[in-house]
Amino acid sequence: MSFNVSERYNCVIIELKGNVMGGPDAVNLNDKLHELIDQDKKNVVVNLSKVKFMNSSGLGMLIGGLTTLRKAGGDLRIANASDKIESLLMVTKLITVFKHFRSVDEAVASFEDK
Repeated sequence: MSFNVSERYNCVIIELKGNVMGGPDAVNLNDKLHELIDQDKKNVVVNLSKVKFMNSSGLGMLIGGLTTLRKAGGDLRIANASDKIESLLMVTKLITVFKHFRSVDEAVASFEDK
């Protein structure tokens, strides 16, 4: 897995690519989130449009990111989850934990509704 980071309005967008399966990738993402928090950037949208596969460790990685940001007073929202990933979120009941959106633009706009 790799990821790109960009900023739009009041948000940081992290675009994940490839297979999201935790491990060393989870450490890299966690380091990046702590770096963003240190820069007072606590509104994060994770774009899943280029994710091919996600396992339970990948889900754990997203939950860890969500917890880290919420503890810092921010939030992590997901956008562009494929049908396969969305059904994984439903089966694990995580669909009720994450705020999820069809597009990055909708997710970014949702932070303005706070």
